[in-house]
Amino acid sequence: MKKGIIGRKVGMTQIFDDIGNVIPVTVIEAGPCVVVQKKTTENDGYDAVQLGFGAVKEKHLTKADMGHFKKAGVDNKKHLKEFRLEGAAAMNVGDTITADTFAAGEKVDVTGTSKGHGYSGAVKRWGHHILRMTHGTGPVHRQVGSMGANSTPSRVYKNKKMAGQYGNVKSTVLNLEVVKVDAEKNIIAVKGAVPGSRGNIVFLRDSVKA
Repeated sequence: MKKGIIGRKVGMTQIFDDIGNVIPVTVIEAGPCVVVQKKTTENDGYDAVQLGFGAVKEKHLTKADMGHFKKAGVDNKKHLKEFRLEGAAAMNVGDTITADTFAAGEKVDVTGTSKGHGYSGAVKRWGHHILRMTHGTGPVHRQVGSMGANSTPSRVYKNKKMAGQYGNVKSTVLNLEVVKVDAEKNIIAVKGAVPGSRGNIVFLRDSVKA
């Protein structure tokens, strides 16, 4: 990847383009991120940089984390993420990456943790139909229904869409357009929705399929 940054989802809103069309956007507080560690081909077998985002008090860090930041000579950061950037070899520990690394019109991929819905039924989790809400159906309107198995094989096949944990997983949305960048406020507005609720940490990178 050429560019990457860590951000925090602020929320969704809408903006208007030059001819008055409404564009739904997600506002992301992107950076500033500092390079905490640099990996090189000679020492690690590949080029990459570890970025840090968000201030944190020492009492919330382990001794290993405090030693990591002290060795780098940077302020304590709450969130760390490694990016294999093409220009990583030219970057140094202590360098800062800001929101203006991206520009309006570019395509980005946004990775985050989706909203958790807990243990959910098949209707909510997979979009199954419910049974008719009439007499005779019984109290099974939202149950999963037939499992499709008989005396052979006398079991339920694997990967059957049933009730279970829904959400709270790593998710990536591809090819989102950067609509606006405000370098002074460290804001990036992308068209469409990104994973997670307000306040969630997200990772932006240039699109791999653009």
